[in-house]
Amino acid sequence: MRTFAPKIINRQTVNRRIAMKVRVRFAPSPTGPLHIGGVRTALYNYLFARQHGGDMVFRIEDTDSNRFVPGAEEYIREAFAWLGIGFDEGVGFGGEYGPYRQSERREIYKVYVRQLLESGRAYYAFDTPAELEAKRAERPNFQYDATTRMEMRNSLTLPKDEVDAIVSGGGQYVVRFLIEPGQEVHVHDLIRGEVVINSSILDDKVLYKSADELPTYHLANIVDDHLMQITHVIRGEEWLPSAPLHVLLYEAFGWQDTMPQFAHLPLLLKPEGNGKLSKRDGDRLGFPVFPLEWHDPKTGDVSSGYREKDYLPEAVINFLALLGWNPGNDQELMTMDEMTRLFDLSRCSKAGARFDYKKLIWFNHEYILRRDDADIARAFQPMLRAQGVEAPLERITPMVALMKGRVNFVHELWEQAAYFFVAPTEYDEKSLRKWWREDAWTYVSELCDFIGESPEFEGAVLEPKVMEWIASKEWPVGKVMNAFRVTLVGAAVGPHIFALTDYLGKDETLRRARRALEVLPKL
Repeated sequence: MRTFAPKIINRQTVNRRIAMKVRVRFAPSPTGPLHIGGVRTALYNYLFARQHGGDMVFRIEDTDSNRFVPGAEEYIREAFAWLGIGFDEGVGFGGEYGPYRQSERREIYKVYVRQLLESGRAYYAFDTPAELEAKRAERPNFQYDATTRMEMRNSLTLPKDEVDAIVSGGGQYVVRFLIEPGQEVHVHDLIRGEVVINSSILDDKVLYKSADELPTYHLANIVDDHLMQITHVIRGEEWLPSAPLHVLLYEAFGWQDTMPQFAHLPLLLKPEGNGKLSKRDGDRLGFPVFPLEWHDPKTGDVSSGYREKDYLPEAVINFLALLGWNPGNDQELMTMDEMTRLFDLSRCSKAGARFDYKKLIWFNHEYILRRDDADIARAFQPMLRAQGVEAPLERITPMVALMKGRVNFVHELWEQAAYFFVAPTEYDEKSLRKWWREDAWTYVSELCDFIGESPEFEGAVLEPKVMEWIASKEWPVGKVMNAFRVTLVGAAVGPHIFALTDYLGKDETLRRARRALEVLPKL
């Protein structure tokens, strides 16, 4: 069996650690899908590491075996691959500080549990769940701390031989951290400044459980950050109450000089009303809160994801970056490289950031405009096939160039531009009422004859000829061309008419127009 021993931290090691490059980590628990708030936290870590030429570690915190959900870890890794957030080491990436999955580090944690017990900074507690529940019922707002621990069953109140007998005999126990009351605990936060907490309000947190031989988050997190040489811990505001305990743990181990710097990010708030963004908000308002679609293995429920809802990953990233961070200028659209160059934790807000999902739709539209037409065409091709239309990319790409400015999502191209591929068989009643009126049949009929006789069909050449011909007829241009458009599209919508005729070609243009003349009334 592999054995582990705590590293001895001397002054030479401290100096080397101070001079080392930035190292951050993102450490999700595999208890379900990755929430969009977690994505933002990972993004800020990524931008900070890249800006400082540092490393980003991917660690799996799976010490709570009861909450483990099959497939969650794979989901998280796939989500980051889609989003374009890369890691330098960790689960699935390798590295010299592994293993990076906490359930594989049991023996490491035991070393540090013993160290705390031997130094008197932690103690065994043998209280059963029933005993704890009875104490909570007896005393409102009960917490296990300096005012109550001497009333409980633990190694502070029981004789040493009884404690040894329980532990050596396989009795179940937990190890609690001994919090001394009345101390001011200082947490320096890169976003919130100096935070001071009196230790009297803290409880003696459980650090280790003999039932599964695993530590809780609080101990595992500190030990791993220390051993993996993490220099900065950038995490959500919800972890701020844990920071004083973590500071005390670093002090208990004598690791003050290598304690990472903390930065607690603002909460993501509901689009409307008060409170933290939740899945219920997304379900109610019709937007995802997960990066990818999630299939719950226990319930069979399916939750929507941004990828499957046709959002572009760069739009999601750009939107999230600005939820709680101000680049210091008016720029909204930024590449990952631009965000990396501008990112500054000191420009992160302390206040919560409202999740304006409508703004994300705007970002998606803007990134569709930025995307190469051929890339959009490749994304749209399977959607065309789903509609029974086979078209090569060289046929789809020019349509994209004409129409992508009219959509917020790639899939909307079918609704907006189906007529590029399928001739209309029905005609919009509103458009007919407006444009298929007296003389419309004559306009289109004679225009078809004129176009059919023209040796040139390219729009740049044909358009001035048609305009000159209409003027010679003294016909209203708008009525002529909109009636013609209805025959080609089925409605008075679409791109510039001669861009459309260029796309359709002469034969298809005339075929559509003449078919409309057969089915639409001659008024």
